[in-house]
Amino acid sequence: MSEMPQDHRPLSRTRVLLAEDQGMMRGALALLLGMEPDIEVVAQVGRGDEIVDVALVSRPEVALLDIELPGRSGLDAAADLREEVPDCRVLILTTFGRPGYLRRAMEAGAAGFLVKDGPVEELASAIRQVLRGETVIDPALAAAALSAGPNPLSAREREALGAAVDGATIADIATRLHLSESTVRNYLSSAIGKTGTRNRMEAVREARQQGWL
Repeated sequence: MSEMPQDHRPLSRTRVLLAEDQGMMRGALALLLGMEPDIEVVAQVGRGDEIVDVALVSRPEVALLDIELPGRSGLDAAADLREEVPDCRVLILTTFGRPGYLRRAMEAGAAGFLVKDGPVEELASAIRQVLRGETVIDPALAAAALSAGPNPLSAREREALGAAVDGATIADIATRLHLSESTVRNYLSSAIGKTGTRNRMEAVREARQQGWL
């Protein structure tokens, strides 16, 4: 495991909240991080819509969030934490190293973004870095994000595509978003054009692949 800091001063343990929907992965990460001398996993959740409530009780200093979570995405939860628990630093840890996700994470106030294929020592080091006020980003992903450019979809276009994920009809989407059907068609048409696709389901797939949705 990681070495102790060189100054040998007594360490307080950094309080970490871990959000991961796969129970085995969550348990393994909690166990490995708990073996670090200066890190304590004080809370674990499997759903994105549990993160803020649990953080308000456990008061973590760092929240380690997956992106793909039931109930609410880790990116949305990161923005919620910025408002509700401003002293908590957010580190996004995900399988999906997509440039669009990185940009959205930074916009949500995340202090770091790492993919899951790294060693636990690297993750522990990242936790220490963000606690010190530093920003930690996977270098390859940072380069990809710069070359990919910004998300071309507006917030409303993302909402319309997001509501279309399950194959909902225009009428269903309009009801869900409290918009007229013609407005929904306009947003979807614009999103299809911006993604260079032929229909809304292709637009959904492309937006997800790029991390825009």
